[in-house]
Parts: sequence; structure tokens; C-alpha cells
Amino acid sequence: MLSFDDLSFHDNDYQLEAPENIEELFVNLSSNEYFSAVNVKELKSTVITPIFKDWKNYKLKVISFFAKKARGLMVRYILDTDVKSIEYLKWFNYEGYSFSEEYSNMDKNELVFIR
Repeated sequence: MLSFDDLSFHDNDYQLEAPENIEELFVNLSSNEYFSAVNVKELKSTVITPIFKDWKNYKLKVISFFAKKARGLMVRYILDTDVKSIEYLKWFNYEGYSFSEEYSNMDKNELVFIR
């Protein structure tokens, strides 16, 4: 699993780049704003983006307060279970969230978790 410590900052362009020798799963648990600083083309790994949605007024919505908390819970889950593949991520079930095959977009490596 690629960790934040594996990334290096370049003062001249403020982009994050992974070392050349890492070819692993990269789980994007940052906000869109922060992730835009990552040079995805330089990563030698598949980028997986979990998306957390809640039912509100009979619709699924990303509620930023809850999504931010859920991203933190996913970090805890990854550390607790030593996630090795995308299949392990699908088993995440903290605080009522569960993986939804129906709402996920596997072509874009987006895993949707709903509650």
C-alpha cells in the first residue's frame, strides 16, 4: 500500500510523485482539491477512489461532513485490516456504510459506499 511517506514534494511545481519502484494500489482518500496536486500519470499503481454517500430525502448524496469522517474511517480500516487489494476495500462496513456494486463505477475505479 502506498503511504503518504512514500510521496515526495517538489518545491518548484508543488506536485506529489511516487517513487519509481512502487507498483501498488493507491487509495485516494483525500478531497478532490488535495488530490488534484497528485501527478497521477507518475503513479505506477491503480488509483481507487472510495465515495461515501448517504440517503437524504430519498436520494443518495455526498454529504461533505459525513464523507470526510468516512474517509478517516476508511484509513482506520486499511490500517486495521492490512488491505492488499480492491476486494478488501469492498468489505469496509464501519458506521453503517457498505459497498454498493450498483452505484460503483469500476471503469473509473470508484467504489461507492452507502448508508
